[in-house]
Amino acid sequence: MKKIIGLVILTFITFSSFAQEESETQDTPQKSNIQTYTPSKLLSKGQWDIKWFNNLYTQTKSTFTNGKEPRQTFFTSSVDIFTGVSESSSFNVGLLLEFRSNVIGGRDALDVFSFDGENGTARSGFTSFAPAVKFNPLKNVSNFTVQTAIHIPLIDQETDGGVFLDQKGFIFQNRFFYDYTFPGDKWQLFTELNAEYNFGKKAERDANFDTVEGSFANNSLNLTPGVFLSYFPSQKFTVLGLVQHSQRFDLGNDFSQDFTAVGGGAKYQLNKTLNIEALYTNFVRGNDTGLGQTFNLGLRALF
Repeated sequence: MKKIIGLVILTFITFSSFAQEESETQDTPQKSNIQTYTPSKLLSKGQWDIKWFNNLYTQTKSTFTNGKEPRQTFFTSSVDIFTGVSESSSFNVGLLLEFRSNVIGGRDALDVFSFDGENGTARSGFTSFAPAVKFNPLKNVSNFTVQTAIHIPLIDQETDGGVFLDQKGFIFQNRFFYDYTFPGDKWQLFTELNAEYNFGKKAERDANFDTVEGSFANNSLNLTPGVFLSYFPSQKFTVLGLVQHSQRFDLGNDFSQDFTAVGGGAKYQLNKTLNIEALYTNFVRGNDTGLGQTFNLGLRALF
């Protein structure tokens, strides 16, 4: 895993250095990528978009019990790769990769980076991949796009030794993106609806409550709308606030849940190719869910 992270960082640095040299030869100011290339924007033919996003969720309380619980921490590192393939910039193809590391039993939140696999408290590994497409369904509304992906699990067991790693099931995912930039280019509204249909075998557990087949989420529909409001003090820097709600509907698995999270963050355009973002969210309410916090850091290269 360390070698892979190092390779990703080296790739970003290489693209960054190239872009910096190129930008120094251009005098005409242009909008930054963080203003122009929202998730609603499709790539032109031959363009590439690589995003490395890291999410650390940690909790010491949930709606399942009252009071403080032993800390549980779940780290997700994802790489999303997209490229434009159509002359009209209306169709992109991509690949989504996901790695997870989880620790429970009161272990420190940063222990997710130990990758020690300690029996009964930790698990880690690559958990899924997904071929994806992104397209514009309404030709007269260029800032409305849809991203469709099929997530394919790579794990043998969802829960092993009492430690949950990831869902063992297929996910048919559709994400609907729309953005609007207000006059003056200082404020931008971005909205998203993430719709996930989880399918596969219903969860079967042994005497230790480990999952031997299927997933708790299979045969359910998860809808997650989100609203993000960004302010640009400059073209290269933005601060934002966000509200997200997630609602899981039972379609035959005898489990439903919901939660609401609020948060904020910032993005900065390092150069023409590379930008960095940091986000924080707090789960303020929910049913049948944890009530924790997320700390997020992402790098994006667009060239």
